[in-house]
Amino acid sequence: MTNAAPPVEFRTDPSRYRHWRLTTEGPIATLAMDVAEDGGLRPGYKLKLNSYDLGVDIELHDALQRIRFEHPEVRTVVVTSLKDRVFCSGANIFMLGLSSHAWKVNFCKFTNETRNGIEDASRHSGLKFIAAVNGACAGGGYELALACDEILLVDDRSSAVALPEVPLLGVLPGTGGLTRVTDKRKVRHDHADIFCTLVEGVRGERAKAWRLVDELIKPQQFAAGVRERALALAEGSSRPGQGPGVALTPLARRDGPDSLSYRYVDVEIDRARRVANWTVRAPDEPVAQDLRAIVAQGADWWPLQMARELDDAILWMRANELDIGTWLLRTHGDPAAVLAADAALQAHAGHWFVNETAGMLRRTLARLDVTSRTLFGLVEPGSCFAGTLLELALAADRIYMLDDEDAATPARIVVGERNFGAYPMVNGESRLQRRFHGEAEPLQALRAQAGQPLSAPRALDLGLVTLAPDAIDWDDEVRLALEERSALSPDALTGMEANLRSGPRETMETRIFGRLTAWQNWIFNRPNAVGEKGALKVYGKGEQAAFDWNRV
Repeated sequence: MTNAAPPVEFRTDPSRYRHWRLTTEGPIATLAMDVAEDGGLRPGYKLKLNSYDLGVDIELHDALQRIRFEHPEVRTVVVTSLKDRVFCSGANIFMLGLSSHAWKVNFCKFTNETRNGIEDASRHSGLKFIAAVNGACAGGGYELALACDEILLVDDRSSAVALPEVPLLGVLPGTGGLTRVTDKRKVRHDHADIFCTLVEGVRGERAKAWRLVDELIKPQQFAAGVRERALALAEGSSRPGQGPGVALTPLARRDGPDSLSYRYVDVEIDRARRVANWTVRAPDEPVAQDLRAIVAQGADWWPLQMARELDDAILWMRANELDIGTWLLRTHGDPAAVLAADAALQAHAGHWFVNETAGMLRRTLARLDVTSRTLFGLVEPGSCFAGTLLELALAADRIYMLDDEDAATPARIVVGERNFGAYPMVNGESRLQRRFHGEAEPLQALRAQAGQPLSAPRALDLGLVTLAPDAIDWDDEVRLALEERSALSPDALTGMEANLRSGPRETMETRIFGRLTAWQNWIFNRPNAVGEKGALKVYGKGEQAAFDWNRV
C-alpha cells in the first residue's frame, strides 16, 4: 500500500458507529448525527459542532444501506442532530487544512456519492428523506440537507442555513452545494450570490422565501411537525411498509500486501507497472430464480454479494492505492450463469429486495464511472462479459478482445436486456447509449443480437470493442497500451477520462462531479486556499488570509 497511514476501511456496522444513531419506528427511520469530537479518522483535529470527516460519512453510507435492505418497513428517513442548537457545521476545517490534496478530493467525491445515493433512493426505492434542521446548518451540513427531499428548519430566530466556504475559507461549496442550490432548489442566481457570500447564512422567512428551506416550524412544535410531515411522505411510498428485511452480513475479505480477495472479486496489484488486475467472477452455483429462494439467500444472492464486494474494492483501492493508475477489468466464469441472474433481476424487478439489489448494482457501476483511474476491459477465453458484467467493460476507457477461435472456449461477449437502461450512468444514459451517442442504428443492431454470444470479429463490427488482436499480437498490444498509459500525466488523464466518459449529456450529478474535478482540484491547490497564509491554513488562528488578487 502506498500510504504511510493505516488504510481506510469502509466496512462497518451499527454496533461500531461513533457518530450516528439509527432508530426506526414504524415507517420512519431517524438518522441522528452526534459526532464524537475525539472520533476523527486521522489524528490532529477535533470534530466539534457536528463537523465531519471521512469516517463520519462512511458510517452514514453504511446506515443508508442498512435502511435500504434491513428495514423494508421504513418509508421516510429523518436526518437530524442530537446536539443542542447545532445540526451540522460541515466538513471539519482543521481536517481539510491538514489533509493532502488527494485526501481532500477523495473525501469530497465519496461524500457526494453518498448524497447522490440519498437522491437515488428517493427516485428509485420509494424512500423519502427529510432534513430536520434543528440548529445551525452550514457548509457540508447544508449540502447534506440539500440532498434530502425536504428541508424543515426550526424557527427559533437563530438557526440558519449557510454555505460560507467562499467568504470564510477561500474555497467552494463544491461537493454539491452550489449546484443543488440552483439545479434542485431553483434558487434565483442573485439570491444565491448573496447567500453564498454570507458567513452567517440566512434564517427564518427569508430562507423560506428564497427556497433555501421548505418549511419553518416553531421549536415547541418541531418534533411533532417533523413527524407529521414524515408520515405524510410515507403515505406515497412504494416501499413494502413491513418486514422482514435482509441482513447485510459482514463482507469477508482477505488482504495481502498486493491483493484483495473476496468470494467473487479479486484484485492483484502489479506495483512495478502501477496496474491493478481485477477479476469479477460469475455465480459459482445455480442462481435462484424463485422469489422466495432469492429472498432466503439474502446477502448471499450473487447479484448483491458481487455488488457489495465490488463496491468495497473500488472504495478501498481509490482511498488506499493512489499510485495504481490503471485498472484492468477481467471477468471469469459461465456467461449463462450471469444471464440467469439477470433473468431473475428482470422477472422480479417489482419486489423491493430485487429492486434494492438492482440499485446497489447501479450505484456501484456509477462509482466506477467517476473513479479517476484508467479502466481497460480485457475480454479473453473464459471471460463472462455478459449482461450485468458486460457493464464493467462498457464502463472502461477501452475494450480489448482476444480473437482466438482455436481456443477451447474462445472469448465471447453477450449483450443482455439489462444493458439497455437498467444501470444508467449519472448522466441518465445507459453505457450503450453513451458509447454510440444515442444513435438509433447501432443500438438497434445490438438489440437484434441480444442474448447471442458474439465473437471478437462480430463484436468489433458492432462497435462493442476497441481492438480485437489475435493470439500472436495480444500480449504486445496490451503491453504497449499499458506502457504508453503509464508514461502520461496522471492529472491530464484524469481530466481527459472524466470528459470523455461523461459525454455531452448533462445532469445535476454530472455538473457536480465536473465541478469537483475542475473547480475543487484547482482551488484546493491555489495558495489563496492552501498557501502559508491561505484561508484554510489560517482558519481558527485569528489571522487574516493573504490573497493573491490576480483573477486567473
